[in-house]
Amino acid sequence: MARKPKDATVLHGHRVITGSELRATFDEQDDAEDNPVRLRRRILHGAVLVVLVGLISAGIIVALGIMNGQITLPTTERSRAAASLCPDATYDYVLPEKINLNVANSTNRPGLARNVADQLAARKFVVGAVSNTTTDYQGVALIVSGAAGQSAAFTVQRNVPGSDYLQDGRTDASVDLILTGDFRELAQPDLVDQTPGKLSCPREDRRIVDDSVLPVMPTSLPPAG
Repeated sequence: MARKPKDATVLHGHRVITGSELRATFDEQDDAEDNPVRLRRRILHGAVLVVLVGLISAGIIVALGIMNGQITLPTTERSRAAASLCPDATYDYVLPEKINLNVANSTNRPGLARNVADQLAARKFVVGAVSNTTTDYQGVALIVSGAAGQSAAFTVQRNVPGSDYLQDGRTDASVDLILTGDFRELAQPDLVDQTPGKLSCPREDRRIVDDSVLPVMPTSLPPAG
């Protein structure tokens, strides 16, 4: 029986690559390198890879800097002064008889609004409504007016040391004085500073960062009890 001729392309169970196949492989690689489209793709892929590596490295460096305190990010606390709502103008002391003033009591001390209103009336302020109210504000007193009443509010504030000014949207020159928990007494009449000055807004030093609605204002003024 004739023996089957050996396959020249197989040696010890492994396929033998012929010279023609090897040349064809190198020819394909050369074609790829000579192809401008494939070359541009390789360059683009390389550039993208470099950018990604750079971004990852930069992110790691920034994260480490923040963790170590070497890099600080801007916060609302830093920009609080730029967002100030306190008027910056200088006001003259207005004659009390030209000021329409409402007095409200937000404390649990009965009769406080009436007592303070009588003292202010004795100083010739034109006292209007005297009432009770509620507010979440913590401090001595709130003095509230619109833009037209800021000079009058300045005069009232000089009579209430430690009070805090707040502007609302009213269009007249009336002023509201809201007595709060830390209120004790008015300034002595003969010690009231009547020189020009600015409104005081200490609430801005006590406000919560990002909270632009402080202090919470009363929504109604029921009759005093």
